[in-house]
Amino acid sequence: MTDPSPPPDAGDIMTVVHEAVGGIELEPAEKREVWRFTQRELPYLWSQRTSYFILGSYRDPYLRRLRAVQNELTKQLGAYPFIMGDLLELPTDRLNTFDIMFSLLATYSDYIVGVFEKESGGEAPEVGEIDDPPCFDKSYVFPRDYAWVTDENLDSKQHVVQAALEIAFADDLSEDAVQSTVDSLVDRARESGLDIDEQEVWDVVDDRLNTGAEPATYSWVHLNKFRKFELHNRCFPWTTEAELRTVVGDLPSPTPRPEWEARGER
Repeated sequence: MTDPSPPPDAGDIMTVVHEAVGGIELEPAEKREVWRFTQRELPYLWSQRTSYFILGSYRDPYLRRLRAVQNELTKQLGAYPFIMGDLLELPTDRLNTFDIMFSLLATYSDYIVGVFEKESGGEAPEVGEIDDPPCFDKSYVFPRDYAWVTDENLDSKQHVVQAALEIAFADDLSEDAVQSTVDSLVDRARESGLDIDEQEVWDVVDDRLNTGAEPATYSWVHLNKFRKFELHNRCFPWTTEAELRTVVGDLPSPTPRPEWEARGER
């Protein structure tokens, strides 16, 4: 196999790599592997397509949701959504390979999309990587069952559903108590002016009770990071896979848009 040559912007790439490894000097063979990775994967990010770097857990059933996001984005003309686990790996035993790959992909992607359903695993440090510059301004988070709930904060369907799920899975409540408490919750939300369908709330609760899928729980650190994205209008909570597929539509669309779309043609 022919050794890869450094790309024209090798200096910028190595700046990213050196920051990822903490400034240590790479050996010649390691540099060649970095060039091989960049020549294989970065051209997709430098193309005219809009790239979406999708983060989240690769374990079942969480990976299915990453694929759902990827599939929804693939439907859009000009989009290149990808998951790091599908890409060429850096075969180096000495270096922190994940940090190098992550830093390069995050730096050269147009957008970063984080799908979160739990506070453990590889996605836990990922949310810490994307909530600061330079990643923050192009990152969006999709946390399952997240809501910044306070006693006075029941101003959206997501807040009500999250509170209802917590009630439904409480260990010390009987079935009748769950029913009456959730009904009361919906009534209070309606009284505060929220237009919400009680059956829609129960559909989510019943589905989760039937499948045994308890509400996602997050540490206070995670909740605060999600809240930061929420304050910048880049946090999109969801409870079901169908909702996730829908809210993916809130991501920035690929650019430029096709001419037929601007003319309103089908």
